[in-house]
Amino acid sequence: MAWNYGDVYEAVADKTPPGTPALIHAGPGGTEGRTIMWDEYMVRTNRLARAFLDAGLEYGDKVAHYMRNCPAYMETLTACFKSRMVHVNVNYRYRDDELHYIFDNSDSKAVVYSSEFREHVAALRDRLPKVNLWIEVPPEEDFDAPVADFAVNYENVVSQGDGSKLGIERSGKDMFFIYTGGTTGMPKGVMWEHEAMWAATGHGASLLNPDADPPATTEEHGDRVAALPLRAKLIPACPMMHGTAMLSAMNCHTQGGCIVTTPEHSLDADALWATIDRYKVNTIAIVGDAFAKPMLRCLDENPGKYDISSMFGMLSSGVMWSPEVKQGLLKHNQNMILMDSFGASEAVGFGRSDTTAAGTTEVAKFTIGEECKVFTEDYQEVEPGSGVPGFIARSGAIPVGYYKDEEKTAKTFPVINGVRYSIPGDWCTVEKDGTLTLLGRGSVCINSGGEKIYPEEVEETLKTHPAVEDVLVVGVPDEKWGQAVTGVVKLHAGVNFNEQELRDWVKERLAPYKAPKRVLPADIALRAANGKADYKGASNFAKSTLGIAS
Repeated sequence: MAWNYGDVYEAVADKTPPGTPALIHAGPGGTEGRTIMWDEYMVRTNRLARAFLDAGLEYGDKVAHYMRNCPAYMETLTACFKSRMVHVNVNYRYRDDELHYIFDNSDSKAVVYSSEFREHVAALRDRLPKVNLWIEVPPEEDFDAPVADFAVNYENVVSQGDGSKLGIERSGKDMFFIYTGGTTGMPKGVMWEHEAMWAATGHGASLLNPDADPPATTEEHGDRVAALPLRAKLIPACPMMHGTAMLSAMNCHTQGGCIVTTPEHSLDADALWATIDRYKVNTIAIVGDAFAKPMLRCLDENPGKYDISSMFGMLSSGVMWSPEVKQGLLKHNQNMILMDSFGASEAVGFGRSDTTAAGTTEVAKFTIGEECKVFTEDYQEVEPGSGVPGFIARSGAIPVGYYKDEEKTAKTFPVINGVRYSIPGDWCTVEKDGTLTLLGRGSVCINSGGEKIYPEEVEETLKTHPAVEDVLVVGVPDEKWGQAVTGVVKLHAGVNFNEQELRDWVKERLAPYKAPKRVLPADIALRAANGKADYKGASNFAKSTLGIAS
């Protein structure tokens, strides 16, 4: 059976009753917005898929998605699946040269962009001869607003013409790309085949029935979805241009669910809870404490303001999520499952850590799947309970590699003992019971006096101090140590900064060599809006503050 998301979504739609919502774009502050039903969703995406083909795009051509979270993002993705085109995610925070790199490196033939980014697109158009189709998504409040003279109006495309099924044979080998954030060099396009992602994310398994055997056909999968007592209604709170939100949205639609997007351009906890209340959202995708802390603070400061009884799942991926924040959220709704997923664009589904009101999990502790192993630098498998650090590797359902980068593909996807693995660079130790304790990404590992120190372990320790709201730990050049462990902290409002107290806090809880030599109060943003740590910015801030040349 060839598993392709275009076929899966059609099979789900065929068994979905009329009037079932597929996409909702909420109004500002959680007010009433726009709803697209599943049958309408299929028609609109069929029209967009035909527009790609009519413009001369062929199998495997790339379509750049240059949008914030909105219905058009998911519709464009689905239209790519249906027409056998390749999704390319574009970071809407990029400036012109960065944007040009993504469009050019990906060989994009079409660009679907929001009207707010028209100026950037216009500035780049002459430098992108490979692009032969520009589609502009008009503002939500005015679908008839004029678009650029070189573009076509997105809403005109999806609301007119033949909306029937395309009737083309698709393959499980069809691809979509997830461009990485470029924290270690330029962004790289991770090439995923549909069938590999389908397997990596559980063969369409539902949260309500996670242990079911994989379906044999798309029709059987559609029947299972039709029999579900409850469908997911998901807010991807983080940007869909990143893997966490996009893959959560894809999985939601494999289960016949509804994706709810919000118009706010940055995290607004009040708006999120108001949207959850209005639309009875039951699942949300976030990125660790950067989202969870403001959301918890909002609930604590507004008791009883929002009805969140519909919520049964919160999913986080990409960064650590503090146990005390999880416990705080569970006090507001004891029926939730808080799912801490561990993975990367290069390896989905390494492992998961679940927290409920009935049970807690230590920070950074994860249970891994059968296809995951931990190796030392000389490719020896780590013995559980040995305390020896190693890197995490996954075999089986993994990407083909990086687009147009054979050297980095060979490094990240090596063959070990005859088995091909994906190694994104995360390090850990293996406990006696087989669970993992994450140490952090090897690319930000600090070498101080010959000792390897993983920033996340020190960060999580500092974050347990009542004065600390957020922190990043970096290594700065040091004549004695090679690299000196340095903390850059954001304190809670109204709290006095005490560097020695914070250093001592770590020394009392970790080996002394892991304690920061210096702790600096931050007057910069430690994270991007998607919650990902900005280690480069923190390092530059620390070096500048300490008078160290970059």
